[in-house]
Amino acid sequence: MSKVLLVVDLQNDYFPGGNFPLWNTDVVLQNIVSAIEKARSREVPVVLIQHIANSAAGIAPFFNEGTEGVDIHPTILAAAPDATVVAKQFADSFVETTLEETLAGVGATELLLCGMMTQNCVTHTAISKSAEKYQVSILVDCCTTVDEMIHNIALHAVSTRIPLVPQSEVL
Repeated sequence: MSKVLLVVDLQNDYFPGGNFPLWNTDVVLQNIVSAIEKARSREVPVVLIQHIANSAAGIAPFFNEGTEGVDIHPTILAAAPDATVVAKQFADSFVETTLEETLAGVGATELLLCGMMTQNCVTHTAISKSAEKYQVSILVDCCTTVDEMIHNIALHAVSTRIPLVPQSEVL
């Protein structure tokens, strides 16, 4: 099995000072950095997913192209400087992106998902029709959203389809 760590939307707008700061970002950021370090030490490829709002649809509340908020958090870039970056415009990271080609290029069979927001881009990517050919897990200690309740509700909802594991169990 060839694992790949997918880091979804760790972008500046989700952190303090951004346009849509989330709950628990400091802890989650450190947990994801730890997951990236473990992945790299085991030669597990890391793929960074970056949401870029569709400018043709008008100004979005966050992730607008050309803003500092759309940029991947510098701590993540420092932890994974050679990671492939896949740009997306939809919650499902597979829709109209190069993610499938990227995963095929590294022979991926297992996806370890983490990132922001739990109830949106993380879960939509995990349950994507395109993800069905992979063994998919969500790293529960490496995700967050607007608050703890929504985070927990989203994880509970997806738990009947996707294994929820702490990073220490898979990396």
